[in-house]
Amino acid sequence: MSRRFEWEREVAVQAVRDAARLCRAVAAEIAPEAMAKKDKSPVTVADFGSQAIVAHALALSFPDDPLIAEEDSAELRQPDHSAILDRVVRHVRAIENGQSPKLDADEVCRWIDRGGSGEYRDRFWTLDPIDGTKGFLRGEQYAIALALVLGGEVGVSALACPGLDAVFYAVRGEGAFVVPLDAPEEPGPPVKIHVSARTDPALVRFCESVESGHSAHGDAAAIADRLGITSPPIRMDSQAKYAVVARGEADIYLRLPTRADYREKIWDHAAGAFLIAEAGGTVTDIHGQPLEFRHGRELTANRGVIVTNGRLHDPILDAIRELQIV
Repeated sequence: MSRRFEWEREVAVQAVRDAARLCRAVAAEIAPEAMAKKDKSPVTVADFGSQAIVAHALALSFPDDPLIAEEDSAELRQPDHSAILDRVVRHVRAIENGQSPKLDADEVCRWIDRGGSGEYRDRFWTLDPIDGTKGFLRGEQYAIALALVLGGEVGVSALACPGLDAVFYAVRGEGAFVVPLDAPEEPGPPVKIHVSARTDPALVRFCESVESGHSAHGDAAAIADRLGITSPPIRMDSQAKYAVVARGEADIYLRLPTRADYREKIWDHAAGAFLIAEAGGTVTDIHGQPLEFRHGRELTANRGVIVTNGRLHDPILDAIRELQIV
């Protein structure tokens, strides 16, 4: 592997790995009775703690780089959320492992608020500290998704998927790779991953969101029927869907618009879309246009997201046009 973006890659992989450790620690504290009461405080703690960890890592290594992330600390600073803030600080301290012995709530909030950038810059990072909050609460799939955008295009991405026990990463022009989530003492070489070569409708599998509010399941079923795909969809939370397509376990991921005024957030797709591209696949919107990361916090120039192994992309776009999905 070349040394291009080597430091960015190393920092990104370690940052999402540390954030995943925090998320796992929070998840381990979830009591069954809390789930029965639909208590969402654990995912709140993990979400803010994850962002603090990643934002701090980026600040130490790349202090001039802006970060566009999902959260800010305004909610945490409210007096009635003091108990949650205390838990966030406790978990962040545990991951920092003594590197910040005087770490307090104000500093943790400052780390979180480094993600408050919103305007396009020629170089910036974007982060989803927990993509798939409902998956986190169910003990299923979620991801910590981090990407470096350079000149409007992703150059490095890292995607930690605790449910898959893996960190996926990609570097522009070098391919996509997977390493264990828990770093071994004597790590072996990363494993290069590739999308599938499948085109037979009897073998093709597609992914979609668990929540129907995130993607139009009916339209996806119509597309599958038009292409002769008979296997049921793989429904997963988070950008873990990108990961399973990137390593050839599925062939298509459809995120179809559910309403006319909705635009995707950049942190929901930057890391995963780049992983697919470097693994040999194709990502566009429903009109076949590449995703544009030049418009601040949203993909304002795009509608929906279509992810394939490349070979299936034109047939999917043809089906979308024929079905008049807009």
